[in-house]
Formats: sequence, structure tokens, C-alpha cells
Amino acid sequence: MKKDIRSLLDLTESDFIALFDRAAELKDRRRRGIADTPLAGKTLGLLFDKASTRTRVSFETAAAQLGGTPLFISAGTTQMARAEPVADTARVLSRYLDALAIRTYSQDLLEEFADHGEIPVINALTDRYHPCQVLSDLMTVIEKRGGYRGVKIAWVGDGNNVAHSWINAAAVLGLSLTLACPEGFFPDEKILEAAQAMSRGRIEVTANPAAAVADAGVIYTDVWASMGQEAEAENRKSIFMPYQVNADLLRKAPADVIVMHCLPAHRGEEITDEVLEGPASVVWDQAENKMHIHKAILEALMA
Repeated sequence: MKKDIRSLLDLTESDFIALFDRAAELKDRRRRGIADTPLAGKTLGLLFDKASTRTRVSFETAAAQLGGTPLFISAGTTQMARAEPVADTARVLSRYLDALAIRTYSQDLLEEFADHGEIPVINALTDRYHPCQVLSDLMTVIEKRGGYRGVKIAWVGDGNNVAHSWINAAAVLGLSLTLACPEGFFPDEKILEAAQAMSRGRIEVTANPAAAVADAGVIYTDVWASMGQEAEAENRKSIFMPYQVNADLLRKAPADVIVMHCLPAHRGEEITDEVLEGPASVVWDQAENKMHIHKAILEALMA
């Protein structure tokens, strides 16, 4: 029976733990020069209609290092751009590929692929969720903080797709998560309420970034205007500037706090150079871990 990752709510706590453990093992084995090829003879499709650096390269590299073949497909060059139904495309691609990672705008489009396809469908980003990003983020938290239990995550910025996936992860794992967002830019209310109803932890939203980071083990930020919101970018700057992750905000957090950003970063906007390049920043390890968690995901779904 195929398994999709449409959002992190598709995973159980034991699924999370298995992925973290396997990703760490594969990372260690790679560093020791041990090759693992469980995807030999398998092909991963990457159907993207949003720009990507880290997600594309990490998925392609993950598939290749595991012995599989990654196949990049620009959505604008497919027959979907000429109005072929998504359901038809999904059924055809299922005959060619062993799994499909989709990076697109509409969560509904991804859901339609998953509903009609016969192969695992992986959400590589939609406007609603970015589940694989948060899996790699949590892997980094485990490495840097020794685990995620008892570690407060402070999200500072826009209540966007990555924030939604953090909310879902908090619901499944019982995390302590505080999201500091400007009024009018809170996370989706339905996503938040559903997570709060099922979570064993504490998920809350505030408009006060200083309060959010006061007892945090992790400070996380992202761009203020996501892809597709470029027209709003200039207007958002004045609204979000009090939410900038800078040295002053870090002084309000514990001395051992770590700072995360899923990249690309707009230096001088949501985060300063001083912080991004400072001792609290773990963003480069965080970016590397995308490849390792993607390996674990692909092995679990394809091998």
C-alpha cells in the first residue's frame, strides 16, 4: 500500500522517529564512505513549478546517492500547461516513476495527484505546507539540542507554509511551539485550532516576539513574503521589521539559543548578517540535513 506525505499529519510519532534515526544513520554512513543503494533501478520524479535550490538539489542528490535516478520535470513544459487534467497526468506518471515529489502553489493540486496516482506523492512545498523542510529542521534540533522534548521552538515572522508544518509537527510530537507574528499575519486558524485540539504540547500564537523567545531553545524565522507574494514584499517590510531576528532579540533569549532559517534569507530584513553568520546560527547544517532526511524519506517510501 502506497504512502504519501501530503502534510506532516500523514505521519505518526513513530514515523517521525524512524525517519530521524535513519537519516542520522545514513548521514554517518555517508561520512564514513559507505555507499547505500536501496533505490537501484528506481526513478524519482520531481515535478516543480516553483523555483528551488535546496529542495531540488537535495532531493536529486539524495536519490542519486541511494542508487536511484532523479528526473526533474518543469511543470510548465508538461501537457498540464495545455490543460491536460491532473488526474490523467498522475495516472500516466505512475506508470513511469516510482515516486513523485511535487513543488507547487496549490495544495489541492498536490492532493489531486495523490488521490489519482498509484505511486507515493511527496509534498516538496505548497502554499499551505512544507513538511520535508520541518523534518530536516527537527533533525537539526535533535543534533544541536540533544532532542526536541522540552525544547521550546519560537517562530518569529509570517504565519506561512513552513509555520503551518511546524504547527502540524507540534501536534503530532507534542512540541512546545510559540509563533510570534504580526496581527493579520497569524497562521491559518483552522490549521492552528486542529493542531491545538490534538496536541499533547503547547501551541500558541502571540504578537510579541520578545515574549516568544524569552525561554526558547530555538528561534526560527523565514522570509516575510513567500513565493507568489512578491507584490506585497515592500508593504510587508514596515509591518514585519519589529519581528527581525537581530542581536537585540537574541539578548532576550537564553544564551544557548540556536537560530534557524530555511533559506533563502533576505539579509537585513527578517534576519541580520550578524545573526545569520553568528555563533547561534545553525543554518548551514540545517540546509545539509535536507539531503539526509530526504534520503530517509525516499528509502521509506520507495525501497
